[in-house]
Amino acid sequence: MSRTLRRSLFALVPAALLLASAWPALAAEPKTPRPVSALKVPARATDPAAKDATGETLPSGQVVFQVLLAEIALQRGDLELSSKAWADLAVRTRDPRALERAVEIAGYTHHLDDALTLARTWVEVEPSSLRAQQMLAGVLVVGNRFDELTPLLARMLAEDPAAITGNLLALNRLLARSPDRVGALRLVERLTAPYDALAEAHYVRAMAASTASAPELALTEARRALAIRPDWDLAALLEAQLLSRESNTAAVASLERFVARNPDANDARLYLARAQIGEGRYADARQNFDRLLKVAPDNPETVFPAAILALQQDDANRADTLLRHLLTLDFPDKSVVRYYLGQIAEQRQQDAEALAFYQSVGVGEQYLPARLRMARLLATGGKLDEALRRLREIKTRNAAEQVQIAEVEAQLLRDANRAQEAFDVLSRVLARQPENPELLYETSLLAEKVGRLELVEKYLRKLIELKPDSAQAYNALGYSFADRGIRLGEARQLIERALVLAPDDPFILDSLGWVLYQQGDLAGALSSLERAYGLRRDPEIAAHLGEVLWKLDRREDARRIWQDAQHSNPGNDALAAAVKRFLP
Repeated sequence: MSRTLRRSLFALVPAALLLASAWPALAAEPKTPRPVSALKVPARATDPAAKDATGETLPSGQVVFQVLLAEIALQRGDLELSSKAWADLAVRTRDPRALERAVEIAGYTHHLDDALTLARTWVEVEPSSLRAQQMLAGVLVVGNRFDELTPLLARMLAEDPAAITGNLLALNRLLARSPDRVGALRLVERLTAPYDALAEAHYVRAMAASTASAPELALTEARRALAIRPDWDLAALLEAQLLSRESNTAAVASLERFVARNPDANDARLYLARAQIGEGRYADARQNFDRLLKVAPDNPETVFPAAILALQQDDANRADTLLRHLLTLDFPDKSVVRYYLGQIAEQRQQDAEALAFYQSVGVGEQYLPARLRMARLLATGGKLDEALRRLREIKTRNAAEQVQIAEVEAQLLRDANRAQEAFDVLSRVLARQPENPELLYETSLLAEKVGRLELVEKYLRKLIELKPDSAQAYNALGYSFADRGIRLGEARQLIERALVLAPDDPFILDSLGWVLYQQGDLAGALSSLERAYGLRRDPEIAAHLGEVLWKLDRREDARRIWQDAQHSNPGNDALAAAVKRFLP
């Protein structure tokens, strides 16, 4: 429940400091207090007989001046002056609206002693004001003054029996700003003791125990709440959340039991479906989503995860239907929907539709991925220059995005056999980010392609220095030596170091096989290359394996390996070169 805007004498904005809003929404995140939109003078101050705390009459002009001073200071960011001006005016007029504003500003500026004094004054002036009591309670929470807070909250709970369940649930929101979690738990236990028969009392205790790092108590209290209200989704979800800290499987099982007892508990079923995805139980999750979609086909909270699940299951037709439906609903992030629809269209080789979806992705998390996919799609469609132009038009937000764009641009140029341009692209970005591991690695590969062999070693040595556990770096440097037939002993040491870090990497096994071949160990080379090819049917591994088989006079086996690889990878240059050397 949110506080209704008050448009009385000061046209006050909602309380913005961390104290309190309307019960039961007792606490709010701190925000900069906004200046009031229509300044008016407190009613008491404009009364010709109005007096300050000393009994002296306050001219209305003086009050207007002080209100203007306080609010203009706030607009200019001088919170100290604004706080002092409001506090002075509130104390002198004792007007409730001035007191509220003064408490608000004092709380935001962390003048908690002043805020407490002002809030107490407000309660003294208006002892029946619920708003004043809420503000005082908020200040007491921030100051961890639980002794004074306990009777105040107990009285507020007792005085509103009709709203007791909602007010109990609001306790944790109020106490969320207290740094003393254990103290807050003890306070909750005292305040809820008279309401032990209510499920909400146990739920609140469970929440407080959870934040106070008392998981066993939290789980016990959550289950007590559920025992009193067996159909309460909120308690069931809390129990599952607590169980998930130790075992996601146990959490899923608890939700399954609850949903079995309460088949119409759609909120719990939705959480269950999501949790089942986390367990890899896609079929079960889909069944739950199907049921939810029948009940509420236009609920975005159901449609979106159901669509993502369909994508994970490679059910493009279902995902496409759900995502297109989502575009017609009140879903806040339609860019992510268009991004996934673009991927589906791309998968179906509907390039024009994919490009249209990617183009429609707006600013946000999917903006850059969509633009990168657009560029790749344009390049594969024979529009490399347009792809490069679009990449260069992207406005980056940070250095990481610059790297991503540069890597894609370099990849497109490399695929077009424009290795020097690709190298230049990465080199320019590397000059600005000389210790970026990804750039060092990618630039080293291109440096080898353009014959800058001194840079290959320089960049890979730097990468090893930055990331001594990088198997890729050791392997790349070792292979660069082995492929040129130089420093074979050092090459083998580097590759073996890489293999220790990644023992089942097929490309490292390929490198080891190749350096062994260069060293004349054909049997060792064959063993390593056969293992690599068994892990991954890569054309370059096939090229190396076929060459070793040929040297071992197993030429039919070599032909078979090469032919199979060529059939699967007809355009691979390394494979074609190897075959050409031995099968002219």
